[in-house]
Amino acid sequence: MIHPLSPGLGLGADLLGGKGHGLVVLLRLGLPVPAGFVVDTRVCRHFLRVGALPPGCDVALASAVRDLEATTGRRLGGPGHPLVVAVRSGAEISMPGMMSTVLNLGLTTEAGDEAFVRDSRERFVAGFTAAGAREIPDDPMAQLRAAVEAVFASWHTPRATTYRELHGIPHDRGTAVVVQAMVFGNRDGRSGTGVAYSRDPSTGAREPFGDVLFGRQGEDVVAGRSVTRPLAELADREPAVWRDLVAGLDRLEGHFRDVCQVEFTFESGRLWFLQVRPGGLIGRAAVRVAVDLADEQLIDRRTAVARISPAHLRAARVPRIRTTAPLDVVSRGRGASPGVAAGRIAVTADMAAQMAGTGPVILVRPFTSPLDMHGLAAATGVVTVRGGPASHAAVVARSMGKPAVVEAAGLTVDAAGGCVRAGDLVLPAGTLITIDGTGGEVVLGDPGTAAGEADTHLERLLAWSADQSSV
Repeated sequence: MIHPLSPGLGLGADLLGGKGHGLVVLLRLGLPVPAGFVVDTRVCRHFLRVGALPPGCDVALASAVRDLEATTGRRLGGPGHPLVVAVRSGAEISMPGMMSTVLNLGLTTEAGDEAFVRDSRERFVAGFTAAGAREIPDDPMAQLRAAVEAVFASWHTPRATTYRELHGIPHDRGTAVVVQAMVFGNRDGRSGTGVAYSRDPSTGAREPFGDVLFGRQGEDVVAGRSVTRPLAELADREPAVWRDLVAGLDRLEGHFRDVCQVEFTFESGRLWFLQVRPGGLIGRAAVRVAVDLADEQLIDRRTAVARISPAHLRAARVPRIRTTAPLDVVSRGRGASPGVAAGRIAVTADMAAQMAGTGPVILVRPFTSPLDMHGLAAATGVVTVRGGPASHAAVVARSMGKPAVVEAAGLTVDAAGGCVRAGDLVLPAGTLITIDGTGGEVVLGDPGTAAGEADTHLERLLAWSADQSSV
C-alpha cells in the first residue's frame, strides 16, 4: 500500500508508477534522491471506486511520515527547520503535467529567510488550491491526506482524460503518489532547478541538453511561464553540479541503453535527482540515437532497427519551409519539435478546438498549461512566447509528433483582442501562418514545404533493416 523509497524496493511501475519506479532506479545507481515514500496505484484505484482511501491507509500514512521524520531528523510541521514534503503524481505511463502536484507542504514561518518562506508558502497555497483541495487544514497530516486525495482525484480531470485518449492509455490504471522531502531550488543564490536530456531531443546529438532556472522551483521550468536558460550555463555557474549531472546522465544511459530525461534540483550547490524517464524521442532524433547507440555498442543493430517504428520513419523525413521565394518572417524562436505545420492562428485552447473543425489551426499562446490540452490536441502545431524545449508545450508537442516553436521572439498574444502582435504588425485570429519546428521560424502564409536534408543515419538504419530481412 505505502512503500519507503529504497534501492531494494522490488515492485514494478504498475504499482509504483513511472516516477516511483524511476526513483528506485536512481537509488540503485547510487544517485542522490530525496528521501520519501510511494502510495501505490492500488490505493488510487480503491479511492476512484469508492471515493475514500482504503481502511488502514491513514495508519499506514502516519507510519510512513514517522519513518521519513526519523530518516531526515525533522518533523512535519515542527519548529525550526521542519520536514517539508512534495506530493506528486506518478502514473505507470508518463502523463506530463496532466495531474496535480502540491509542493512545500508542512512549511512554517521559521523555515528560512522571509522572502524564501513567502515564495514557498505562496506556491504551496497555489498548488493546494489548484489541486481542488480548497480549504487548507491547520494540521500538516490532514494537509497531506487531502493532498494525496486531490492527486488521486486529478486522474479524472478532463485534461488527463483527453491525454489518455490521445495516447491510448487505459482509464482504469490510476496513479501512484510520491511523497518526498523537499529540496529547494529557491533556497539561495546557489540553488536552482532544471530538466536535462542526455542527448538533444530534437536532433539526437550526443550532448546534454535542457533548461535551467536559478533561484526557482521545478514547476517553473516545465510550466513554461518563465524564460529559462540553456542547460550549459550550469557549467559556469555551478561546475560541481554540472559535473555530477553529466556523470549521472551517462550512468543512466548505460543502464537504460537509451536517451534519458531527468528533472533535477540543486540546493545550495548540492544536486538532487527528482525523476528519470528513458527514451521518448521521435522522428529523426530517434533514428540518430538508435544508430549512434549501436555504434557505441550499447545496443546491437537488430535492437536499433526494432526500436524504430513506421511512425518514426515517417517523422524522420522532416520537411522544411520552402525558401525558393522570400519569406515574410514574423518571428524566430527555438525549434522544440521538428516538422512544418501551416494553419490559422488560434489564441486560446477553446478557439483552437472550435476552429479545427474547418481546417488546420496553429495554437499561439504566451505559454501552455495542462488546461490547454484540448487545444493542443486539436492544433496542427503550437507556438509559445515563453518556455524552453523542456516546457509543457514542447514536451506535449513532441509526444504527439506535432511541430512546435518556443521562445518566439517579439510576439505578444492578446487573447482578449483576439490577435497576435509582432511589433507594429497585428495578426488577427484566423490569419494563416506556417511554423518550422526545426529552425524555429514563424512566417506569414503558406510557402509550402521542401524535402529535408539527406539523413545518413536513416540510410544506415534502412540498410541494416534490409540486411536483416535478407537473412
